[in-house]
Amino acid sequence: MIIWMNKYVEIISFRRWAATLIFLVAVLIPDIVYAQSDEAILRPVNSVFSIKAGGASILDTYLTPIRYKGKVLQFEYERYQAMKFCPETWVSQLSAGISYDDVDNYVKSHKMQGAFVNFSWGMMHRWRPVNRLQIYAGASTSFDGGAIYNPLNSNNPVSVKLHWSLNPTAMAVYNMCIGKLPLTFRYQATISAFGLFYAPQYGESYFEMYVGNRSGLVHVGWWGNRFDMQNSLSVDVRIGGTVLRVGYSGLIQTSWINNINTQIYNNMFSIGVGGDWISVSGRSEQNRKAKILSALY
Repeated sequence: MIIWMNKYVEIISFRRWAATLIFLVAVLIPDIVYAQSDEAILRPVNSVFSIKAGGASILDTYLTPIRYKGKVLQFEYERYQAMKFCPETWVSQLSAGISYDDVDNYVKSHKMQGAFVNFSWGMMHRWRPVNRLQIYAGASTSFDGGAIYNPLNSNNPVSVKLHWSLNPTAMAVYNMCIGKLPLTFRYQATISAFGLFYAPQYGESYFEMYVGNRSGLVHVGWWGNRFDMQNSLSVDVRIGGTVLRVGYSGLIQTSWINNINTQIYNNMFSIGVGGDWISVSGRSEQNRKAKILSALY
């Protein structure tokens, strides 16, 4: 009786495993077959270099309890491309930037400066629910680093910022024409869900860390102690092979750890220039027949 029951359990487990495998094959095989059957596919790289400028607000109680406000300037590179596997449905995104903040206290008697770098890479699934509209959803990983400098502080004049995160992201793209001028409207929102970030104890100097007091410097970031969000809205004006991109970016970076309250807000307007770049082989006949799959257009 026990042997029969064991065999019955094994049969049920095998059927469940087989059903799961069949489901995964049914979902994944169409995209894989498409990717393998269509060899003549060109995947242009959409790359844009942008300059952004706007207002900045910084509160970092490790340095001062006073909020400073001023200006921010940022240089950014963005790159989109359809993935080599499943190019119809999967898109990669890469971005890198460097920024400088120059902020004053409310009476404009003292300044703080901030310098930051950021890098992110992610993948998104693409849907085309209606003509001209594309919806994207996926995830990215990002790294942000930099420092805020307050010359008034003699003991702790610098607040170092280091943050790595995993982020859900979503984007909507709409293509249209005004006359013969093609336009692409894009909105994207990215929120940090989980990560690691650096933060010292309140009042702890970097000399103390240097001589060996390094415990509790790295923290797990989640929505209970850290919230980061980035919104971007842009319009691409395509003139021949050139893309002119104008837009707006909003950045929120906040954390509360070790009684240190950090809030960084940026509102920036941007202008950039770029285009679609295609790498082709020497087989010109195949290139003429190839299907072009753009990540955005």
